[in-house]
Amino acid sequence: MSARTVCAAVLLVAGVAVLLLAVLGLHVLPGPYARLHALSPATSLGGPLVVLALVVEAGPSRRSAGLLVVALIMAAGGALTTIALGRSTAQYEGRVPREDPP
Repeated sequence: MSARTVCAAVLLVAGVAVLLLAVLGLHVLPGPYARLHALSPATSLGGPLVVLALVVEAGPSRRSAGLLVVALIMAAGGALTTIALGRSTAQYEGRVPREDPP
């Protein structure tokens, strides 16, 4: 096995572990806010780690550049989605007035 394959396998195992822990957290944790805490690492860390494993395995290429863009979008989009879901949940529950700016 080459060093590239070992590094890709480590990244893949780490990403899948984060995703599995997030799924476990969704089933165990009570309430929407605790569940958002479980989902945030999955979207911000788990998915991008899996994509980085693909980048390492592919090596330097055009495809790797596209995959890196996908990983960045997943990391940024996951955090923004978590914030938006938390805010809309708070508005639905009446904890934050709907008229407040985001």
